[in-house]
Amino acid sequence: MSARGWRWVRVAGGFGILALLVWRVGTGPFVNGVRMIDASALVAALAIGGLTTVCCAWRWSLIAAGLGVRLPLAHAVVAYYRSQFLNTTLPGGVVGDVHRAVRHGRDVGDVTLGVRAVVLERVAGQGVALGLAVLVLFAFPSPIRAHLPAAAAVAVTVVVAGAALLARAISRGGSGRWVRAARRVGSDVRAGLLAPGNLAAVVVTSSIVLAGHVATFLVAARTAGSTAPLAVLMPVALLSLLAMIVPINVAGWGPREGVAAWAFGAVGLTTAQGVATAVTYGVLALIATLPGAAVLAVRWRTARGPAVAQPAVQSDGAHE
Repeated sequence: MSARGWRWVRVAGGFGILALLVWRVGTGPFVNGVRMIDASALVAALAIGGLTTVCCAWRWSLIAAGLGVRLPLAHAVVAYYRSQFLNTTLPGGVVGDVHRAVRHGRDVGDVTLGVRAVVLERVAGQGVALGLAVLVLFAFPSPIRAHLPAAAAVAVTVVVAGAALLARAISRGGSGRWVRAARRVGSDVRAGLLAPGNLAAVVVTSSIVLAGHVATFLVAARTAGSTAPLAVLMPVALLSLLAMIVPINVAGWGPREGVAAWAFGAVGLTTAQGVATAVTYGVLALIATLPGAAVLAVRWRTARGPAVAQPAVQSDGAHE
């Protein structure tokens, strides 16, 4: 399938999930999820979003520095806000990351290096988040707790087998495209992720980011009217957030609402409440990225500003 065709499939899949939910629970949970948002929820979302954005930007700056790219934290925060806003408002959920990678690459004169830094930063962050999520889902009762050991065993087996095959190919001195790419990835991981102090910082920042997303989901649940204990909502929040990784979505919408509806029902709550909570979370997540919209607006206004007048040249060659 072509890249354009795959993009259409992703968008259609996200709309399809949302349409199915509307058919099953009606439009009420979607309306309530927006209508019940109050000022305190908006302030909490902005505050939590500010903390998580700074952590993400710091992680990116550290990894980029490990790869030999200078990226001041202030510039990283501005670029990360912009990319989050684009990810949240445009289909696919990765347009902002692509823009961030290419723009930073152009700024440093090496687009490939800029892309590599962003990819490593995103993969490292999601890897830590996934590991922590699995640990929490093991610790707390959840709808998939009984299936986690088998799923974890399969995942570990696949990863170990793939790493062994890759290491064997590299040790034999292969020169194919995939082998060269694997060597480049290994080099980037050693320089950007395993550099002294970087790994610990990446784990800490990624943990704070995951905690921030979960906290925002819990705020959304309370705002949408859920009174369930935190021990019940915690695994539901993690499952719903992990669903956003599924590439079939519309700017993050679709799988999150579907999994939230299922997970809420599985723990004895209502599917309508799950949909309302997920919708509230989606709106709060968008609100948290609005500083990125301000960044885009300022840049657009600057780009469209009046041109600087050039000194006029007199006929005798003297400048005015």
